[in-house]
Amino acid sequence: MESIQVTARFDAPGKIIPLRFNWRGNEYPIVSCGRNWRDEIGHHFLVMVPNEKIYELLFSIDEISWYIKIQPTPSQVA
Repeated sequence: MESIQVTARFDAPGKIIPLRFNWRGNEYPIVSCGRNWRDEIGHHFLVMVPNEKIYELLFSIDEISWYIKIQPTPSQVA
C-alpha cells in the first residue's frame, strides 16, 4: 500500500464519496465509485478513473489517512 491524497465528500449521513486522488505526481478524477466495504483495516473503495482503470482505495479510520492498494503484476508474482 502507498499513502495518497484523496479529495472526498462526506454526505449528511456520513457516507464517504471519493472524488479524486493524487498518486505519484498525477491527479486522477474518479468517474465512478463501485463496491465498497469495511474491515478491520478501514473502508475500502473500488473506483474507476477516465481510462476505465480500476483502483482500490483505502481510508484508514485509525490513522485518518488514505492509501492505494497496488496489485502485483504477473511478473512480480512469479
